[in-house]
Amino acid sequence: MRAICFYFQVHQPFRLRRYRFFDIGNNHNYYDDFANRSIMKKVANKCYLPTNQLMYELIQEYGDRFRISYSISGTALDQFEMYAPEVIESFQRLVSTGCVEILAETYSHSLSSLRNKEEFVNQVTLHNKKIERLFGVKPTVFRNTELIYSDGIGEMAAEMGFKAILTEGAKHILGWKSPNFLYCNAINPKLKVLLKNFTLSDDIAFRFSNRGWPEWPLTTEKYVKWLNAINQKQEIVNLFMDYETFGEHQWAETGIFDFMRHLPKVVFSDSNFQFLTPSEVADIFDPVAPIHVPYPISWADEERDLTAWLGNELQDDAFDNLYSLADKVRLIDNPDILRDWRYLQTSDHFYYQCTKWFSDGDVHKYFNPYDSPYEAFINYMNILSDFEIRLNQVYNPSSDNILTKTKKKTSVFKPSTIIQPGSELLMPENVVVPKKAIRKKIVKKIARKK
Repeated sequence: MRAICFYFQVHQPFRLRRYRFFDIGNNHNYYDDFANRSIMKKVANKCYLPTNQLMYELIQEYGDRFRISYSISGTALDQFEMYAPEVIESFQRLVSTGCVEILAETYSHSLSSLRNKEEFVNQVTLHNKKIERLFGVKPTVFRNTELIYSDGIGEMAAEMGFKAILTEGAKHILGWKSPNFLYCNAINPKLKVLLKNFTLSDDIAFRFSNRGWPEWPLTTEKYVKWLNAINQKQEIVNLFMDYETFGEHQWAETGIFDFMRHLPKVVFSDSNFQFLTPSEVADIFDPVAPIHVPYPISWADEERDLTAWLGNELQDDAFDNLYSLADKVRLIDNPDILRDWRYLQTSDHFYYQCTKWFSDGDVHKYFNPYDSPYEAFINYMNILSDFEIRLNQVYNPSSDNILTKTKKKTSVFKPSTIIQPGSELLMPENVVVPKKAIRKKIVKKIARKK
C-alpha cells in the first residue's frame, strides 16, 4: 500500500491598522476592520467556498477513497464567524462526510512553542475546544504554526496526547533519507512524524502557473507520472500546502481547479496510491526510524528555518518585548487584554518585519501589507506600547487581587518602546527605547525614503 496525504493550512491573521505615535494611550483599537473584512470576503469567494465545493464534489464522487485534512487557525475561525459564516458551514459539511480530518494547532497561529510552554499549551487547548464546538471532532494530530518543529516541540505535542505531528522534510535534517516514510520523535517514539515532500507540494503550490518553469504546464497525467517514479519501497507522499493555493495564490484562470478536480481520477486509474488522512497514516504505517531535529525547522523559505519570523534585530526585539509581558497577562482575568495578547502573537506580524530580500524576497513582499519591514516594526511596537499601558493599568503586583477593570488614566506611562516614523524618532520622557543599533538602522532606512 502507498498513500498520498493531503494537508491544507487555512489561516488569516487579524491585520493591524496604521497605528500612529499619538494614538498610544488614547486609542485601543488595533485592528484594520475594513481590510480584515474585505480580504476575508475576497478570499472566501475566490478560494474557500469554491474549493470546499470542489472537495465536497470529489468526496461525493469517490466516497471514502478520497480523503483530505485541514488545520484552521483560531484567528481564521474567528474571522469566519465575524465576516463569512458560510465558510464555516461549508467546512462543517465537509467534516460531516467522514472523509476530512481537522488537525490541532495554536489558536492564534503563534510562535509560543519557541518561548512559553504554558501559553503554547493554553492556545492548543483553546483551539481544540473551538474545533470540538464547531465541528464536533477532537483532533488527534498536531501541526505547529508554519510546520515549526524540533525534538522538544514534538515532545510537548506528545505530552498533550497527540499521536502524530506534521513538519517539513528539510534536506539538512533528512540528509540521505527520504521524506516518503513515516518517522517518530527522537525523544518520545510514540509520536509519529509526517514529513512534507516539498518538491511535489511546491510544484502545485508555487510553480503551477509559472510559465518560466520547464515543466509548465503541469497536467494531472504528468504529476501522477512523477508519483509513479518514486521508488516503490517509499510508502507515503505528504502533500502539504496553503489552502489559499486554490483560487488566491493560483487563480482559477491558471487551471488549478481543473487540475485538482481530475487528480483523484488519474491517481486511481494510473497508480497504486490511495488517499489517507494524517491519523490514518499514523495508524497504518510503522515508523522506519526516529528523526533527529535538535533545532527548530519550518516549511518557510529556502532555509527551512525560523528566519522568516525571528533572527533580525527588529523581529527579536518585538518578540522579546511581547513575551516579556506573559506573566502579567497570565495573572489578569480580563478577556479584552487576553484577546489582544493572543492576536498580537500571530506569526504574521513578525513575518512582516523580515529583512530577507534574497532568494525568498518576492514571496515576503507579496504577503507584506507594509512598504518596508521597518514600518511594520514601528507600527507593531506602537501598538505593543499601548497594550503595555493598558496591561499596567489593570496589574497591581503589590496587591493579592489583580484588577480586572481599567483604572482611570494616569499622567505618566512607561511602555517598553514608542517609535514614530518621520524625520526623527520622538522619544517621550520616561520611555525605554530599543537598542541604539536598531534605532540607528530605522532612522537611516526612513531617511532614505524621504
